Amino acid sequence: MTSARVRFDEFVRRADPIPYDELEDFWATLEAVTIDFMIGEWGGDLVTGHRGDRFLGDRWWGTTFRSAFDVDPIVYRDDDGTTRADTNLMNGAASLWTEEFRGELTATMVYDGMPIHDHFKKVDDDTVVAITNGKGALDFTSGTGRYMYFYLSRL
Repeated sequence: MTSARVRFDEFVRRADPIPYDELEDFWATLEAVTIDFMIGEWGGDLVTGHRGDRFLGDRWWGTTFRSAFDVDPIVYRDDDGTTRADTNLMNGAASLWTEEFRGELTATMVYDGMPIHDHFKKVDDDTVVAITNGKGALDFTSGTGRYMYFYLSRL
């Protein structure tokens, strides 16, 4: 097991929000990913204390990347277990692009109807951590702007 995986597992087990500085340090150790790496169905979450933690709600199941230009960014699981894409919440679907963020080129989900970009970096072959970036994405409730972090695991 890699040190990134060990640290990630520690984060996931936490009940309290993960301190922002720890997330920032962890992100800096991760490897950028390609668009092809992201193709497939992914699910996940991460409790970070960011105001966005509450935005998606308890039924958020994950994201489906069918191709670079065919992405359902928000997929929910209904009570009967079926999954459905919610394109209304973010005003449309999304696509994958390679973008520079913090000096690195990495796969990034760009929402069609919102000025939001989710940058992905690899924990291992089946797990990525993402930073949500874009207009209105920073959370200033703590006094300084904080990005929202979340993770996705390959399903």
